[in-house]
Amino acid sequence: MENWTEIKINVPVERVDEAGAVASMTVPYGIYIEDYSNLEEEAMEIAKIDLIDEELLAKDRSIGIVHIYISPEENPQEAVSFIKERLDAESITYDIELANCAREDWENNWKQYFKPIKVGNKLLIRPVWIDDYDAEGRAVLNLEPGIAFGTGTHETTRLCLEALENHITEQTHMLDVGCGSGILSVAGMLLGAADVTGVDIDKLAVKVAIENGKLNSLNYPRYNMIVGNLIDRISGKFNVVTANIVADAIIMLTPDVKNFLADDAVYIVSGIIDIREDEVLACLAENGFTVVNRLEENGWVCLECRL
Repeated sequence: MENWTEIKINVPVERVDEAGAVASMTVPYGIYIEDYSNLEEEAMEIAKIDLIDEELLAKDRSIGIVHIYISPEENPQEAVSFIKERLDAESITYDIELANCAREDWENNWKQYFKPIKVGNKLLIRPVWIDDYDAEGRAVLNLEPGIAFGTGTHETTRLCLEALENHITEQTHMLDVGCGSGILSVAGMLLGAADVTGVDIDKLAVKVAIENGKLNSLNYPRYNMIVGNLIDRISGKFNVVTANIVADAIIMLTPDVKNFLADDAVYIVSGIIDIREDEVLACLAENGFTVVNRLEENGWVCLECRL
C-alpha cells in the first residue's frame, strides 16, 4: 500500500481561511480544514442539534488546522517550502507537522466533512456517496470530490455560485476560467445555460471536471472542458465569464478576458481575500470594468462586473 504524506498546518483560527487558500495552491488532491471556533452555532445550523461529542467540545477553539495530502510521487518538502514562504509573506504564525498516511485514510477523513449543502436559491450540491437527502425542488449537482479542486463548501465557490444563478438563461454561453473540478461549469448547465466551456492549465483538474460532468449527464459539445491557457485554447464570445481563482491570477487574466465578452456580458470573479480586494478593483477599473454587485462572506469577496 502506498503511503501519502499528510501536512498539518496549525494557525490562529482567525487566519485559517487565508492559510487554506495558500494550501489549495500547492496540491490538487483535496484539503480539509478543522475550525471549531463556532462549533455550537454550526452544529445547530447544519445538524439541528445542540448535543455535541465531548471530544469535539475539548478541541482548541483558538487554532485552525489545514490538512494537505501529498502523493508518493511528489516531494512534500517542496509543498512545505512554498507554504512557509507564503505564510511568512502574509505574516501568519504557524506550526507545520508531517506524517505518513494511507490514501484510503485521507480519503475517508476528507469525506466525513462533506455533506449535501444548499447554495443560493436554486442548487443543492450532493456528494455521490450520500443517498439520503431532500433536494427541496433544487437542481442537484452531483459531485465526486475525491481529488477535489473546489467542492462548493468554501466561501469563494458558494459566493460565485450565488452570483451565477442570477445571470444564467437558456441563451447563455458561459466560460469558466480556471475551471478546476468543474463545479461552476456543471452548475451553469444545471441552471439552464445553452453551453459551457471550461479551461484549466492542469490536466488532472480538467479530467475531474469531465468526470463531474458525466455524473450530471453532461457531455461534449455543450459541456466542453479544455486543457490549456485562455489565450491559446479559447475563441468566441461569452455572456457569462467566471474566474474563481486567486487575486494574482485574476489580475493577470483580466486584460485578456475582455476579448471574450459578448455585449452586456457579466464577469464574475471570486477567490479574493478581502486584503487583496483593492488590488483587484484597481485592475478591473484599469481594464474598463464596473463592479455592479459585491458579495462577501468571512473575509472572502466575489465581484460581478461589466464593461
